[in-house]
Amino acid sequence: MSSSWMFIKTIAKKEVVEFIRDWRTLLALVIIPLLIFPALFIALPLLLQSEAAELDALELDVNWQGDFSEELGIAFNDSNIRITFEDMPQNIDNLSDIGDDLDKIRNQETKAIFRLLENESGWKFSIIYLSTSEASNEARTRMITAISTWESNVVNGTLVEAGLVPEDTLDPVKWDGDYQNADAATKGEQAGLALSLFIPMVIAIWTASSAIQPSIDMTAGERERGTLEALLCLPCSRLELLAGKWLAVASITSAGVALQIGGLLFAITYLASSSVIGLPSVSLVSILLLLGAVVIFAVMVVAFELALAMKAHSVKEAGSLLGPAILFIIFPALFTQVINLDSIESWWFAIPLVNILLAMRELLLDRIIFEHILVWLISSIFYAGLAAWYAAKQFNREDLVASIS
Repeated sequence: MSSSWMFIKTIAKKEVVEFIRDWRTLLALVIIPLLIFPALFIALPLLLQSEAAELDALELDVNWQGDFSEELGIAFNDSNIRITFEDMPQNIDNLSDIGDDLDKIRNQETKAIFRLLENESGWKFSIIYLSTSEASNEARTRMITAISTWESNVVNGTLVEAGLVPEDTLDPVKWDGDYQNADAATKGEQAGLALSLFIPMVIAIWTASSAIQPSIDMTAGERERGTLEALLCLPCSRLELLAGKWLAVASITSAGVALQIGGLLFAITYLASSSVIGLPSVSLVSILLLLGAVVIFAVMVVAFELALAMKAHSVKEAGSLLGPAILFIIFPALFTQVINLDSIESWWFAIPLVNILLAMRELLLDRIIFEHILVWLISSIFYAGLAAWYAAKQFNREDLVASIS
């Protein structure tokens, strides 16, 4: 047993050293997973906030056609909208008919066109804009907001003239107290729900994708370089060779996932300090089960990808096999995000891949349901064993070192 472990450890060490000998590989292995979540949670919101602030500061040109309302004109000016008055087109069927103003809007001569008519029944309006232009959309949004405020003032004035109280007339049914105080979920549980909607998907996809390159390099790459024959001449069994390569790929993948989780914890801590989102309240048992689920998932995925890569005769062929295999991770990952975990049937936790992803979601919500845990634990171990058996079968093939030609 000790000699087998020595062979496995030696092979794993050799594979890891050869794989990370290139600084670009180290860069992809360390920097990228470490920065994914900080970039997603910190840099991206800051960028969006900056873009939104820049858009808010724009002074937008709008053409006003038709009748005029002084109160609405003041509201437009307060919304940083610069108005140019012009006549209403004559060849339109209704206010939403673009007519001859099509080129004016599409060429961005003006950001939007506001049309207003007053008749015996009230006011009619329309906004001609370009939905594919951010500035045009912003102009429309500002005008809609100003019109809503103006409309409320008109309605309130009419109600006051009729001797009615606007608040009681327009809002006869009111929520008593603060609606946030009526939520029985804690801030930590709310944070756990938010994180459970994407963390399992990201971890699953990253685990599967980060194992592809080392799996190819240590199998099809060795066959292509002609170094696999030297490994097979070592005084160890092919099962020990598989275990060593699996340990190497699993170590590289685990390092990437660990760095990714480290970046996630940093991002969550930053967001918690700025009160954007709270820290999830997860018990120690849930954390341990969550780590166990990730490990079992890694065992299954790495073994499966090693088997597929060993089945290929070249790096190109292995890439063609493993590239589409990621889809088998992405689809279940997306699918499980929309499954309602309340009163979910236990058989869901027996479906390959889906079971682990659902388990991660439940554990991030700190829901420890022993029936579900038993089902996903037994089924996942079975699937992991099945993947390991398939990998061992590929490593025991007689044509393992056959010539590519």
